[in-house]
Amino acid sequence: MELNFSKLEGLGNDFIILNDLDGKIRNRTTYGNLAKKLCDRHFSIGADGIIIVSPSNTLDFRFRIFNPDGSEPQMCGNGMRCFAQYLFEKKLTDKTTIQVETLAGTIIPEIINFMPGKDAVVKVDMGEPVLEPSKIPFASSNQRAVMEPIQVNGTEIPVTAVSMGNPHAVIFVEDVTRVDLKKRGRAVENHPLFPEKTNVEFVQVVNPEELIMRVWERGAGETLACGTGACAALVAASLNKKSSRRAHIRLAGGSLTIEWNLKDNHLYKTGPACLAFEGVINI
Repeated sequence: MELNFSKLEGLGNDFIILNDLDGKIRNRTTYGNLAKKLCDRHFSIGADGIIIVSPSNTLDFRFRIFNPDGSEPQMCGNGMRCFAQYLFEKKLTDKTTIQVETLAGTIIPEIINFMPGKDAVVKVDMGEPVLEPSKIPFASSNQRAVMEPIQVNGTEIPVTAVSMGNPHAVIFVEDVTRVDLKKRGRAVENHPLFPEKTNVEFVQVVNPEELIMRVWERGAGETLACGTGACAALVAASLNKKSSRRAHIRLAGGSLTIEWNLKDNHLYKTGPACLAFEGVINI
């Protein structure tokens, strides 16, 4: 079977996007197995995940994303920007504001600036953060897990747990460049207090309007950017009085602007999405 694919990236967080509105891919293989094959950077296209454009019974489209290990996370902020850019680029919609069904609920991306073949600027309504530990999920008896100490490799580390439809553990550090991301990220990702594992963000506060972040993503490892992680980082920084409710988040792949709106309690994420290349592959 021949598959037409598009490779898009948001701040270096790269995704293979496939149109399966007609269900032909789903009838041929599982999305998880396809992700394992296509995301291999040595023997295939290579990506941080595959994104499937699927039909929705209630909204404009359904968004599904699969990690390189075949697992399906609830959401991906950078992936959603790429998803919106793809829909608009391929003329699958003429709407600039799109209602998208995800495992994390309804997500609403808005195309702010678009030129065919160029980077798009996309603003995404990421919804409200979830802070109740049982819903993240994170094992805690507190109403909120803010700077809650956990034992990691014999060391006590304070984490702030947030869900943006997927779990995040935010850890504040003096210098993100000195973090052994693979060792510490993997240990926190698989910590027993996170029953569904977790994404891990190491955050350095520059000032109340600027944060630097490195991310270890659940099921993917280190990536250049994470949109839901950037939202979680701002929420955690705001809860800990380390930042304002609007800040620029500097990641390895570039910067995002995140705002935690007081009126509706929603997180709004603005950043670029770029088409890298397109092609055809046999599976």
